[in-house]
Amino acid sequence: MKNLVQYPKFWVTILLIFLVLNSCSTLFNLPTDSERSTLGEVTQYTSKIKNLPLPNEKIVVGVYKFRDQTGQYKPSETGANWSTAIPQGTTTILLKALEDSKWFTPIERENIGNLLNERQIIRTTRKEYMPNQSNESGNLPPLLYAGIILEGGVISYDSNIMTGGVGARYFGIGASTQYRQDRITVYLRAVSTQSGEILKTVYTSKTILSTSVNGSFFRYVDTERLFEAEAGFTQNEPVQLAVTEAIEKAVHSLIVEGVRDKVWSKRVHDPNKFTRIIEEYNAEQNKNNDRLIGDKFPVSQRGKSSLFVLGEGTQIKGDYANPKMNIGGKTGFKYFITDHLNAEANVGYLTFENDNIYKANVFTTEANIEYLFFPKYKVTPYLYGGLGSLFFKSKNEFKMQLGGGIEYLFSKSLAVRLGTQYDFGFNDGWDEYVGGKRNDQSIRIGLGLNWYISNRPFKKN
Repeated sequence: MKNLVQYPKFWVTILLIFLVLNSCSTLFNLPTDSERSTLGEVTQYTSKIKNLPLPNEKIVVGVYKFRDQTGQYKPSETGANWSTAIPQGTTTILLKALEDSKWFTPIERENIGNLLNERQIIRTTRKEYMPNQSNESGNLPPLLYAGIILEGGVISYDSNIMTGGVGARYFGIGASTQYRQDRITVYLRAVSTQSGEILKTVYTSKTILSTSVNGSFFRYVDTERLFEAEAGFTQNEPVQLAVTEAIEKAVHSLIVEGVRDKVWSKRVHDPNKFTRIIEEYNAEQNKNNDRLIGDKFPVSQRGKSSLFVLGEGTQIKGDYANPKMNIGGKTGFKYFITDHLNAEANVGYLTFENDNIYKANVFTTEANIEYLFFPKYKVTPYLYGGLGSLFFKSKNEFKMQLGGGIEYLFSKSLAVRLGTQYDFGFNDGWDEYVGGKRNDQSIRIGLGLNWYISNRPFKKN
């Protein structure tokens, strides 16, 4: 214990961990007590279908079966899991969405046998125990019949369509995060009971996100004492809510497309009230034509040419000791030969410096060929290489460069770039001193913006 007293950082760490653990329910929203039952959560489409303009008359619809057609079991990393990935009450979810829309009068068809049996019990009871009751008062009212039957179901559950993570560890202190995306797909169709004609079919999908964040601390505080701590939390989007949102989106699409294509023309009270809704829906459909999976892979956003500006920190690797990193930058132009490949030309300014020994301001020009790995993704890594020149005050030098990094497209045509570049000299004279057999080199780390000038450069294959 005397040794531990000599480590004030140790006791500070213990105090911090105690405070974290004491307030972990606040930080990580950990449940500490049982919760009372509440009303079910709503999705962003619940309010949309509830706020649609009302029809002249509701449409009577029957839903016999709207089931999970995937046969998919929950993914498991530890062994077989016989629990289904999709909730089995999707018919009930659809009936609730139809009721919320106020466009449909759903009638009981999923368990029609139970309804008919109960009506038969009523008739039998009245006949046996109320024999003097007139036939007219004793008859049950007729059942509603459906003008439209809704068919379809959840037809796909795709696991791990996108996974990834990032982490770092330094001297025993580390943190990491991971994510996984699954996806469900729903088809819904309206069938006329008079003719059997399929009036309208819609298709929707919804991703399901799972994330995990972890942190750890691992350090020897003494020769015989090891201190270790871990913290983390995981959040999984409920599958039931994802299924509900996809079904509600399908109901919303069925109503809007039916009004637009005049399937429900006799039911629409005021078509002008649907003008804005139909315009928004058409815009969503047009956007959907140019994507592969959700909003993750835009086709039309990276243009055929771009301008970029990059701030860089540069450090020379020459013959002198104590190299310093100085801030510089470059700007240039890219022209895309294909959606993956582009040619680049740029000019820049940088500073080579060794502390109290050497310093030189240098202008640069470069020509590169760059390759984007995933041009239809918002986030894509890239690699490039080429030739360039260095313009010193009293001389010019040629070089070769290789680089790479990651680009994130955060708006329609503007991307942020983080990258690194290594410059290889063809001689040993950058720092005015020739010593050893290795040519002079430099390393750069940069952050900047890439502005795509034109959109929709390449057609989809």
